[in-house]
Amino acid sequence: MPVVLDPDAAAVYKAFQEAGRPAYESLTAPEAREYYRAARIVSNPEPPALESSRELSIPAPHGSIPARIYTPKTLRKTNGLAACLVFFHGGGWVIGDLDTHEVVCRKLAHEGELIVISVDYRLAPEHRFPAAVDDAVTATKWVAANAKDLGVDAARLIVGGDSAGGNLAAVVALTARDNGPKLAAQLLVYPATDFSRKHPSHSEPETSILLTHSVIGWFGDHYLGDADNSDWRASPARANSFAGLPPAYVLTAGADPLRDEGDEYAKFLKDAGVPVTYRHFPGQFHGFFTMGKLLNQANVAVTEISAWLKTLG
Repeated sequence: MPVVLDPDAAAVYKAFQEAGRPAYESLTAPEAREYYRAARIVSNPEPPALESSRELSIPAPHGSIPARIYTPKTLRKTNGLAACLVFFHGGGWVIGDLDTHEVVCRKLAHEGELIVISVDYRLAPEHRFPAAVDDAVTATKWVAANAKDLGVDAARLIVGGDSAGGNLAAVVALTARDNGPKLAAQLLVYPATDFSRKHPSHSEPETSILLTHSVIGWFGDHYLGDADNSDWRASPARANSFAGLPPAYVLTAGADPLRDEGDEYAKFLKDAGVPVTYRHFPGQFHGFFTMGKLLNQANVAVTEISAWLKTLG
């Protein structure tokens, strides 16, 4: 079935086209980061007021990993401790940071009534694969080890992210299954799961919107370099087994090159006996999740995900 954008998504796409913004692949990585940061002001909704937001510094072999911890005014606690979502931002492993995903993290904390810790993992091409994976794993293990001091219930630790961040969350879930810490769930928002780019959605003209087919190649070249793209730490869909993974929420969008691999990953998880909540937004494009000022379906997605987070305890 051909993809038909929702009217608001079509209007946003038209506005982006008319703005004449340069394609990311025509820029240097630092230039692309600045363009991405600037775009958030136009598209991010108003952030909810929280109890607190503060910076963290997570020890790592290379020094430290910056992070930010969000605590909402209403917090679901058991024995004084709260559930926690460790969040990895999207941006093709090249762009994005704590600020570009500040609002969506605040909204998830507020509506999910849980602590959110956003992780500022190292970016490519300055730090290629597997630097981002190493940081994501290190950060998750640190949160688990320091859970009580953070007010976190280690038994209700969730990993999540969008796009490249969804990829990292899936990889962390696979790593944690075998090496700890035990995770309660994984949130995968239009995740990148397979670098082969052989799925039909990678070649359909109507999916090459904002996250275009050519910019995916640019992101991949920056991130992987000469690394093997079939390594499961890059392409979690290539893992040997999905059995024993924590419950997953998988979100996909219709006009998204990553649509089919996200859909396939949800099926792999289900077939392995993993509880999966699958949500498809047929009329939205890749990246809509953070654009709640312009696209109400982004706010719907956050609300539905927050309801799911509450069902986890």
